[in-house]
Amino acid sequence: MDTQEGKVIGFIGTGVMGKSMASHLLNAGYQVLVYTRTKVKADELVEKGALWHDSVANLAKAADVIITIVGYPQDVEEVYLGQDGILNNAKSGSYCIDMTTSTPTLAKTIHKIAKEKGIHTLDAPVSGGDIGAREARLTIMVGGDETAYQACLPIFECMGKNIVLQGGAGAGQHTKMCNQIAIASNMIGVSEAIAYANKAGLDPENVLKSITAGAAGSWSLSNLAPRMISGDFHPGFYIKHFIKDMQIAIEEAEQMDMNTPGLKLAKSLYDQLEKTGEGDSGTQALYKLLK
Repeated sequence: MDTQEGKVIGFIGTGVMGKSMASHLLNAGYQVLVYTRTKVKADELVEKGALWHDSVANLAKAADVIITIVGYPQDVEEVYLGQDGILNNAKSGSYCIDMTTSTPTLAKTIHKIAKEKGIHTLDAPVSGGDIGAREARLTIMVGGDETAYQACLPIFECMGKNIVLQGGAGAGQHTKMCNQIAIASNMIGVSEAIAYANKAGLDPENVLKSITAGAAGSWSLSNLAPRMISGDFHPGFYIKHFIKDMQIAIEEAEQMDMNTPGLKLAKSLYDQLEKTGEGDSGTQALYKLLK
């Protein structure tokens, strides 16, 4: 599967990131089928040439490769394992790529059931937010078989730049947990730094010129701190989804007898923020709580 010729990609989930990702596949010349629970979210892609399908089952039957990026692990479970889901309807020999941030355990379950049906699966969660999706510069963390990874690499390269096979089924999801753990504590630091700059009477934009280039530099500091300063709390990544990710990471860590104090503190702060009605805001809205 080294060219787009004749390959049909089904794409399920066209939210903040999924819409841009599917658009890149269209631009690369793939035939793209789309399904999402709210049809209007796919309208822009349909206008660009994607073909709408009215159910997961119908899309799965028609596609050679099926990509999913939905909200929560329970959505992944329903989409893949339900009676009208992907694994009961996809063709033998097809490829399924779940790019949702979900649980490593579920990724392993899906892989096992799919293998029995002759279907190849990869868990491939992403990092980079709306900007990375829009610019096709996502980091893609992949778990699964080497042969399936190599077959799907040209597709990944349409959506991301940093693409790494981390190991067998579930390894992509475990790697994404490492990513979210690192971000969780970092977001506290970034929010507190901007709040401190304001309290000290500094120009926070000027402060960023110094600290983004030094040891404190991070993706969140460079990309989300400017949004905090400008009062832009639109979601590049939803708080409600970040809370979900942190809960998965906490549970996985506990299964390995590992303590994660920074992660737990971050989740407690985001829980407070969600209770104020900020669940649909971007993760940079933590600044509102800490300023």
